[in-house]
Amino acid sequence: MSDARSFFATHRALSLFLLKMAAIYAAWFVLYDLWLLPDGRLDTWLSTSVASWTGAVLAPFYPETIVDSRTIWAKPGIGILIENGCNGLSALSLFIGFVVAYPGTWARRAWFIPMGLAAIVVTNIVRCAVLLVVSDKWPQIFGEVHALHALFVFYLVIFGLWVLWANVGGSAPPDAAPPAPPPVPRPVLAGA
Repeated sequence: MSDARSFFATHRALSLFLLKMAAIYAAWFVLYDLWLLPDGRLDTWLSTSVASWTGAVLAPFYPETIVDSRTIWAKPGIGILIENGCNGLSALSLFIGFVVAYPGTWARRAWFIPMGLAAIVVTNIVRCAVLLVVSDKWPQIFGEVHALHALFVFYLVIFGLWVLWANVGGSAPPDAAPPAPPPVPRPVLAGA
C-alpha cells in the first residue's frame, strides 16, 4: 500500500512541477514576445555585454581584439556577431524557470539564481571565445562547432545547475530536525 502512495505522491509532485514550468514559460514567452523583444533593450544589453566581456577574455591572446557593439574581432577578418539567439537569454530564462518551479525555499533561490545566472553568462563568454579561436585556427569546422558546442555546453551547464538545485537548493535546511517517525502501535494483551 505504501508503494502505491509513494507512486502517486511522486507523480503528483512531477505533475505539479510540470504545470508550474508550463505556466512560467507561458508567462515568459508572452512577456518576451509582447514587450521585451519589440523593445530590444534587454537583448541588446546582453549581446553587447557578452561581446565586451568576451573581448576582454580574448585580449591577452589576441592583442588586436576589437569589440564593436555586438561584434568581436579577434583580428582583421576573424570575428563573430552575437545575435539575439546567441546571447544566452533563452538559457537564462530556462534556468530561472526550473529553479522557481522546483521545490525549495525563496531564501535559497535568492542566492542560487544569481549564482546560476553568472555561471551561464561565464559559460557563454567562454563559448564565444572558443568560437573565435576556432574561427581563426580551424575555420572549416566553425559551423559544426557552433551548432554542437552551443547545445552541448550550454545545456550541460544548465543540467548541472539543475542537479545541484535539486540536491542542495530544494532540500530542507541543514539545521532542520528530521521528521519524527510515526508512533508504533503497542500490542494490546488480552485479559490485561
